[in-house]
Amino acid sequence: MEYAATYTEAELVQGLKDRDQKIFSYLYDHYSPALYGVIVKVLNDDSAAGDVLQDVFLKIWRHLDRYDESKGRLFTWMLNIARNTAIDILRSKSHKLEQKIQNLTDDVHLVNNGLSTVQPSTDYLGFSRILEKLTKEQRTLIDLAYYKGCTQEEISRVMEIPLGTVKTRMRNAITQLRNILNK
Repeated sequence: MEYAATYTEAELVQGLKDRDQKIFSYLYDHYSPALYGVIVKVLNDDSAAGDVLQDVFLKIWRHLDRYDESKGRLFTWMLNIARNTAIDILRSKSHKLEQKIQNLTDDVHLVNNGLSTVQPSTDYLGFSRILEKLTKEQRTLIDLAYYKGCTQEEISRVMEIPLGTVKTRMRNAITQLRNILNK
């Protein structure tokens, strides 16, 4: 009877540096659901998320030399790559054009058959339960900054509050999240 191999973070990093295919497969199998969840949350598009996930793992494979253990865990580094890649896609002109075209196509199908589509909520990381412990305003700030990729200036315009207030409230929300996660 075979048992499933598990690796420490140090073993994963070293295996990736050694270009070990088995380690990379393990990494993909164990971390892709969480990374996919973040990508879907940012893009709000299941079909594009699969392609972006592949790009993320290519970046991880190609740029492991940029990972700095002193700055955080491997998973956090990978999560940031996933989030940033999804935000880059979201901000790209081709994606915006594709979304406009897709929205027109969806509207036509809705009129033709009277059906409405509901996007399933993907929450592989369990963040929604943690975020529920924040105030509604703090959740909005986190959602705009982290999942929608808005800058603090953009949040200021969207929420119609001064930039300094956004910065203070964002810092308070992050502090609150740290306190919740450290319990």
